[in-house]
Amino acid sequence: MRILIAEDDPIMLETIKEQLKKDDYTVLGTNDGREALQAFESFGPDLIITDILMPYTSGLELIGIIRSEKDPKLPILVLSALDEEDTVLEAFSMGANDFLSKPFKPAEFNIRVQRLLNMGKKNRG
Repeated sequence: MRILIAEDDPIMLETIKEQLKKDDYTVLGTNDGREALQAFESFGPDLIITDILMPYTSGLELIGIIRSEKDPKLPILVLSALDEEDTVLEAFSMGANDFLSKPFKPAEFNIRVQRLLNMGKKNRG
């Protein structure tokens, strides 16, 4: 399974990548939503994990573009320190499938990733 990450904090990006590689996922990390969009077609992810606050293209913009122009059924997990109710609701209204606050607990993160990947398999045939 292929997971595309959009995260502008280099330490957090490495943490997420290492956590996913432990479960043998193929992982591509990008530094913002613009890079994630550029990598989307060639990488062909089964899941996107995105932060919200990033330069150039925010996580919310990334979700909107993926949903409207790329793949309306691709699972998207928002992983953000911004966990105010308005932000969470906006992420869901844009099309996010799940939201997890930073810092995350590795076991919970793993379960959510697996659940979304399973959901994606069912939705995408």
